[in-house]
Amino acid sequence: MSGNLIIKNASELVTCSAFAAKRGRAMSNLGIIADGAVVIEQGRISRVGPTAEVMTDLEASGGDLSLFETIDASGKAVLPGFVDSHTHLVFGGDRAEEYAWRLKGDSYMDILQRGGGILSTVAATRSASFQELTDAGLKRLDSMLSFGVTTVEGKSGYGLDRATEIKQLEVMADLNRLHPLDVVPTFMGAHAVPPEYKGREDDYIDFLLKEVVPEVAGRQLAEFCDVFCEKNVFSVEQSRRLLTGAAQSGLKPKLHADEIVRLGGAELGAEIGAVSADHLLNASDEGLRAMATAGVVATLLPATAFSLREPYARGRFMIDAGCAVALATDFNPGSCFSESVPLVAALAALYMNLSPEEIVTALTINGAAALDRAQMIGSIDPGKQGDVVILENPSYRFIPYHLGVSTVEKVIKRGTLVFNKLDQGE
Repeated sequence: MSGNLIIKNASELVTCSAFAAKRGRAMSNLGIIADGAVVIEQGRISRVGPTAEVMTDLEASGGDLSLFETIDASGKAVLPGFVDSHTHLVFGGDRAEEYAWRLKGDSYMDILQRGGGILSTVAATRSASFQELTDAGLKRLDSMLSFGVTTVEGKSGYGLDRATEIKQLEVMADLNRLHPLDVVPTFMGAHAVPPEYKGREDDYIDFLLKEVVPEVAGRQLAEFCDVFCEKNVFSVEQSRRLLTGAAQSGLKPKLHADEIVRLGGAELGAEIGAVSADHLLNASDEGLRAMATAGVVATLLPATAFSLREPYARGRFMIDAGCAVALATDFNPGSCFSESVPLVAALAALYMNLSPEEIVTALTINGAAALDRAQMIGSIDPGKQGDVVILENPSYRFIPYHLGVSTVEKVIKRGTLVFNKLDQGE
């Protein structure tokens, strides 16, 4: 009976119905069905609607109810599984000491310039074994699952050499095979300039394009290529050259844009048709409007701004300008050591002026669009993968309202129950 499931009597069935990113005002339309039901057959959604209609239709069609598991969701809200579309989940070591430095006033870029930050994790990841990275990754995925995440993106970028970048991506492939979550791999060899290439950034871009991208693309180890487009890291021109070259090899472009300095990353994302541009704390009005016109998803990471004590990205402005906004955790060992979806939701509500409806859209269908998967996941629509979250509360509004606390009771992946808070501790 694996993959065959009926969820019925939901107080709110929040469908988020769409097969593409929702922009601007459309982000407020959640497609809610009162007393709703969803039927999943062989891992895919087959029926959605009011419980009475769905059950009548299923019986009239000759469906054998004995082939289905059934969950009564009375008094509970049911939503699409959350999509965490920006993380750095495979890494070695930790940076707890650097967190203490930041609390004393050291800036993120100051720490990076003296060999800490990303470069500290690079050293730890280069020395970590494949099994050590896999074991740590599985524990992190378990935690993400408990927050309702059913699909997660993972970036490389803690190797900055061919062998370790490939190792990170191979670990992600293993995690995708071993764990219920879908792990979407992104190649981010241009996460920082490795010490051996300091002052020779153009040569490093050449190295990535000639020595690493062809193997990553040829072996289908990643779907996307990302770059840290930032002052004192990679310029707009260097980022353009890497992303356009990688795209010619079949890797779809994404970028870390305008996080610390207004450099023109948002404009670049619009120019090259990136799938998403992320962070955007200092993006210009013009760049954001260009992204809206080009259909580039704006992936916002409020827990990172919170951790770095930086001003938040202008989520309200972006939505009002017609952007499709996604929310993600940016889980990583340095600037945001948190995989907490409820923390992201609370910060988006309180400090980015997003409504509860917009937050749900940003965590579901728009997160899926940021991974070029809006046709497959991110909403409760017939034909899509049966990835569903059941809250312990009657409304989706509890997600940002219960500050920093997970409201997720059950998680279903491809029609199979893979997490149940009620079973924890037994």
